[in-house]
Amino acid sequence: MQPEIDLLGLPIKTFGLCFALAFLAAGAVLARRFREVGWPGDQATEALLAALLGGLVGARGYWLIDNWSEAKGDVFGSIFGGSGLTWYGGAAGGALAVLAWAKWRGHFNAKLLDAAAPSLALGYALGRVGCQVSGDGDYGRVSDAPWAMGYPKGAVKTDPGVEVLPTPIFETVVMGVAALLLWQLRDRLPAGALFGLYLVLAGVERFVVEFWRRNPEVDLGLTTAQVTSIAMMVVGGALLAWRLRAARTRAAA
Repeated sequence: MQPEIDLLGLPIKTFGLCFALAFLAAGAVLARRFREVGWPGDQATEALLAALLGGLVGARGYWLIDNWSEAKGDVFGSIFGGSGLTWYGGAAGGALAVLAWAKWRGHFNAKLLDAAAPSLALGYALGRVGCQVSGDGDYGRVSDAPWAMGYPKGAVKTDPGVEVLPTPIFETVVMGVAALLLWQLRDRLPAGALFGLYLVLAGVERFVVEFWRRNPEVDLGLTTAQVTSIAMMVVGGALLAWRLRAARTRAAA
């Protein structure tokens, strides 16, 4: 594990480095898709900046709500500290910011959602590389499986000799494949269906991996992330079914 690296005497957090790489990769994919659908490629940068700012606010806000018992002792430090970000909060905050940007730019339609789907999956996959390299605590439960490993030098260390499930690796692989699938299907599904498929894939992935992670259960034996995942799967499944049915109806007319 390597929580940070030294670059000419300047300590660089590896999670932040991977976050930046994920942002750039997602931006490159989004810019290409924008050009494919006839939108200016530089507008993808605007959308990504909106997603970044909204995502940071949402990720920190979600973490504060979910960890209020821990954060209330130092609210200022919890807001501006270097840790305490959640993906679902970031996704929600980023989505709201991008929708506001889309309304301003005149791109408030299903085409934008579909264009974002492969980028979202790719960004998540690369972001989890940062979790793995830095050992930030997003790993799984103690295990004696052959693929279990320890994080004794991670940002959130495991005890010497203790091995856990490397769930960030699982998530990187699954969402990387999902990103490739979504990219291949980008011109093969009716408007809105690709984003629905993304919601289903992302929801299923996180729901399943939560059974191996260390997050506490909140209700019905499920974690907060699993409850959110169920909502994603329901909304995504309904959107996918609706758009496919509408396409079939138009084709039959």
